[in-house]
This record gives sequence, C-alpha cells and structure tokens, in this order.
Amino acid sequence: MTRELTVAAGQLGPVARDESRASVVERLISLLHTAHHRRAELVVFPELALTTFFPRYWEEGPEVIDAWFETEMPGPATKPLFDEAAHLGVGFCLGYAELTPDGHHYNSQILVERDGREVARFRKIHIPGHEDHEPWRRFQHLERRYFEPGPDPFGVWPAFGTRVGMMICNDRRWPETYRVMGLQGVELICCGYNTPVHYAPDPSQDILAPFHNQLVMQAGAYQNGTWVVAAAKGGVEDGVDSIAQSCVIAPSGQVVAQAFTAGDEVVVATCDLDWCQRYTTTIFDFDRYRRPEIYTRITAQRGVDRAGDEQARR
Repeated sequence: MTRELTVAAGQLGPVARDESRASVVERLISLLHTAHHRRAELVVFPELALTTFFPRYWEEGPEVIDAWFETEMPGPATKPLFDEAAHLGVGFCLGYAELTPDGHHYNSQILVERDGREVARFRKIHIPGHEDHEPWRRFQHLERRYFEPGPDPFGVWPAFGTRVGMMICNDRRWPETYRVMGLQGVELICCGYNTPVHYAPDPSQDILAPFHNQLVMQAGAYQNGTWVVAAAKGGVEDGVDSIAQSCVIAPSGQVVAQAFTAGDEVVVATCDLDWCQRYTTTIFDFDRYRRPEIYTRITAQRGVDRAGDEQARR
C-alpha cells in the first residue's frame, strides 16, 4: 500500500511592523482552513512568521529586543492557532523568535502533530548576516546580533506516518544540513524562510536570488532522496522585497507545486513517501557508496585551508 501525505506550504505576504500577533495568527488560521479544505494534513509556515522580519532593524535595550520574542509556545496570541489546528486535525510547522526561560534567544521552529501534540523544536543553526550597526546598507540583516546558533544537531522525528526533519532559511543553503538528516532516514523536510532579494555584500547576486533559492533545495532533496516543503514570507515588507516561491520539491529534485504570488497563499501537493526509496536504495544508497573516511575534512575543518598550495609549488 502506498504511503501518501498531503502537505501544504502556507506562504505569508508582508507583515507590517505594527501588525499585531493576533492579526497574523488570524491570517495563519485562514491559510490553515484553506489547506484543510484541500485535504492537507501538514502545513508549513514561514520563518519568524508572527512578526515583521525584525532583524532588519537596529534595536537597543533588552526590553525592546525581547518584545519580538515568544516566551512560551503556545502563548496567549498563538493558542488559537493550536486549538484550531487540533480541531481540524491538521498538523503544522511554525517559525518564531524564541526566548527560553534561561535567557537564550533562538530563531526556532515547532512541529505539531495533527492531534495538537508538540513533536519537536528546532533552532536555526546557520545564522547569517552581521552583528554590528552598518547603516550604509539599504537595510540591515542583524540575525547575528539577535540570535544564537541552535545548540542541537539536525534531528529527524517520527511523525505524520513518516520521518520528518526541520531547517530554517539559511540552513537550506548548506549541503551538510540535508546530509545529516539524510543519514537519519529523513523523508520530509520542513523549511520556513525570509529571504531578501537584495544582498548588500554582493548585489550582483540579486538577479540570481530566486534561482539560488530553489537550486539548493532541489539539490538537497535529490541527493538525499527526500521531500522538501518550503514556505516563504514574501513580497515587499517595510520597503524590502523578499523572495516568495513557496514550493514542494520531490525526492527527484523536481518542483511539483509552487506559489504563483508573493502574498498569502497555500501551495498543496500529495507526497508519495515511498518515492524516497527510489533514490535512497539506488544511486544514493549511502551504506553501499558513501566513503566517510575520505570526508573527515568536512567536520575537522571550519575555514579554507590552502596549505597544499605551498607543497604543490615545491
């Protein structure tokens, strides 16, 4: 019998700086209802879904900064989403800024099953951007000021009748992200993202931003035989244009469903979970073909080492 799971990417359009969490949650619930009507069992929402993308602002003082963060999940503002999802029997994956009881600030995602049970939390590992005030930029990208890297490795959890992993935005650009989950038998990866089109350190990449967005996820899906569900917060938010392109990608690397707009939209696809094995038991049979003893440099070294250049000149 074929194992199938109908999934949805719940894309958000812009969220204004002064828009309340309650208003955003109403929009998420509307997306949830649309997904449920189209028979989705799991909805993936964007990174930092509950607020505007606040790392574009230079903020000072813990009271101001902490106001962007959630101290509990669910909390008063988000409980209606949890309640309605459980009522409908639809699970979801939600990105938000997390302030832990012991004072840690993480860019987080929570995975919630169809019965309302929390499956797992994931904290973003690859934190992009910069730490210092750089007013020369058209807008800033201060994730490294506001967030700590996640302390835990990429995990995979049994849920929704499959094996689910999570990643957030910049994590999707790194091949190690997919491989670590692939080595745990992942069959479905949930990804939320907020990605500006403009990249201040090298604007020549701007025109390629949508291409790069899909390139890395299609490659990761194919090379690890997994489905990827990716949800964006897109459109022009506080003057900053961000990529939309929410999509569902098959283990073949093919995009099987994609958003048409940059606003609130639901993208739905039915995933044949057994399709993963077409790749994980053939060309990407890790046990048969991988050579981990040759790859030790990947985990032993952080930056680029050109020591071999001198030896080659001798």
